Amino acid sequence: MSTRNISISLIWTIIVLAVLDLYVYLALRKGIQKSKYKIFLNAAYIVSVILSYVGFYYLYFYFNSKPLNVSLLPNLFIGYFFSFFAFKILLTAFFLFEDILRFFTVLVRGLRSLVGADKEKLNRPGRRGFIRTAGLVVAGIPFASMLYGITKGKYNFKVNRLTLHFENLPKAFEGFKILQISDIHSGSFDNQQAIKDGIEMINRQQADVILFTGDLVNNDSREVVPFIKDFKNLRAEHGVYSVLGNHDYGDYKKWDSEEAKQANMELLYDYQKEMGFTLLNNENSIISKEGETIGIYGVENWGNPPFPQRGDLDIALAGNGSENFKILMSHDPTHWDKKVIDHPAHFDLTLSGHTHGMQFGVEIPGFKWSPIKYIYPQWAGLYERKKQLLYVNRGFGFLGFPGRVGIWPEITVIELSKKV
Repeated sequence: MSTRNISISLIWTIIVLAVLDLYVYLALRKGIQKSKYKIFLNAAYIVSVILSYVGFYYLYFYFNSKPLNVSLLPNLFIGYFFSFFAFKILLTAFFLFEDILRFFTVLVRGLRSLVGADKEKLNRPGRRGFIRTAGLVVAGIPFASMLYGITKGKYNFKVNRLTLHFENLPKAFEGFKILQISDIHSGSFDNQQAIKDGIEMINRQQADVILFTGDLVNNDSREVVPFIKDFKNLRAEHGVYSVLGNHDYGDYKKWDSEEAKQANMELLYDYQKEMGFTLLNNENSIISKEGETIGIYGVENWGNPPFPQRGDLDIALAGNGSENFKILMSHDPTHWDKKVIDHPAHFDLTLSGHTHGMQFGVEIPGFKWSPIKYIYPQWAGLYERKKQLLYVNRGFGFLGFPGRVGIWPEITVIELSKKV
């Protein structure tokens, strides 16, 4: 996109935001003017608008410049922009309904006045007041939730534990503990101590092996540099394995040359090695225990366009394709849906990430929902088809919206058990 097109898009975006702000304020003004706190409420709305525009500035700046790392204050401003925007969109929906109702009320009143009907019976200020109040309540809930999400929720690490049973699991691997993390997105972090705490939480699980399913960075391999020492502290008896996600290739950043982009890729390989990660790029590794083995297979990213399709199961299987029990690491769950299930090789368990659970949704016992489900049929948790299992991790980090609401950052602990 040319600079001129970007400028035009920016101008139109600002115009739309300004119109939205004006419409919401005019809709609220009558109620504000009647309040004894009208000076405070007017000031609060003006300050909120100013804060949201500062957030929009940072969002625009980061989208275009793609800095290696961010700090807390810009992330809070960006988060506030998203939170306040959602608040205004929901209010607008209620206010538009109120305006449409008012329009038809006036229309019917006019028609009834022509036939001499009692106009007073059509005046229903109480109902319109109720609509306005309901809008404020409904819009206020996600607004408050998103404010929590950008301050506390994004580092509210949750350990999800489950036991999976397999008929063909080698006896020696009964109780073998796999820990999965995914979507670190190190360039988004603004609190190094929170990351240290998350890593300590991982190590407390005493996993036998740690499997990382991609997206170490957002755009540039150097984003992970401040956290290399921290991730180097990850501990598991059988090591740490990793694969690449769509963000790891540097496809979302403009490079000076293909050579510079390739150098960035090589740098990522070096950093993974420095952290002690064994990167499986369409490769496999065998874990042995008491004379028995299981296979760990890792593929490069494979997703629906525009995401890259570099994963190759056949190459990953080379040399150890006949291994009886297979665990596949593949960043995008679309791969499982489109390629893995019907592949001649039977993968007992596939581990993916990528979706983040959209970082927004509701999860309570017996109910799980996020808007991302309308894009990815397998978006969070455990799925089964044709006697093959898929687990989609909700992600360790965050991207875009600098927070999480209802879908918390996840550390998955899977214990293997032999089905009897």
